[in-house]
Amino acid sequence: MDFLQPSSWDDALAARAERPDALPIAGGTDVMVELNFDRRRPGALLDLTRVPELAGWSVAPDGTVRLGAGVSYGRVIGELGDRLPGLAMAARTVGSPQIRVRGTVGGNLGSASPAGDAHPPLLAARAEVEVASVARGTRRVPVADFFTGVKRNALAPDELIAAVHVPTAAGPQQFCKIGTRNAMVISVSAFALALHPDRRAVGTGIGSAAPTPRRAPDAEEFLAGELDWDRRPALPEGLARAFGERVAAAASPIDDVRGTAAYRRHSLAVLARRAATWAWDDLRRAA
Repeated sequence: MDFLQPSSWDDALAARAERPDALPIAGGTDVMVELNFDRRRPGALLDLTRVPELAGWSVAPDGTVRLGAGVSYGRVIGELGDRLPGLAMAARTVGSPQIRVRGTVGGNLGSASPAGDAHPPLLAARAEVEVASVARGTRRVPVADFFTGVKRNALAPDELIAAVHVPTAAGPQQFCKIGTRNAMVISVSAFALALHPDRRAVGTGIGSAAPTPRRAPDAEEFLAGELDWDRRPALPEGLARAFGERVAAAASPIDDVRGTAAYRRHSLAVLARRAATWAWDDLRRAA
């Protein structure tokens, strides 16, 4: 197996174009598992850890954060918890501290696992994935369109993930997940919620309960239409429960070793009800 180690973004794109059989690797938290269990045997590894253009983040004039694909979960927690609270919450649940230092949001997107912890908050925030190639330059893909199947994404064979663009939170965000234990575990189900009081909208993201991470559009529209954004009274229990039921209905889970489809639907309804209540309470306190 060849090992390619570009030191610039241009060199990385050139290497990708020349060797479409090369598997990109950054933190290696997903790729090394695949290699160790002999699930993949690529012709080459394309190491992106020495590409400085992937390692930074910046804020656009409209407040959108451009998060380089090589930024680790640990840095999201330490540097962006105030701007991207939902993503930071999800990052805190990823593996151990050592894994959070190595693992990257870009790598999570690249592996496109239905259970990827970063995906639900990116969906709830309406993030966009920036990808690039030598032949066609740069394009941006809404994260809801980026996942095309189980561990498949919208990347062309000659493309790499450059960054993900995430709007700075305009309101409270929440992330919850259920696992077979409380830490260092792949989720049985996961849910993220973002309140957007500036445009009176609700964002959602579902993980581990469908072939791909997905939103719950009907639940979003229902809750946004029922919330009293002006007076902000306490969230009625019945409304939170009805929201949870709509989120569960948007899922398409399967039975597997981590849980049954029925349990996943039930847990999603509970997670969504709790997340909506917590986020709404946060918004009321901020008023």
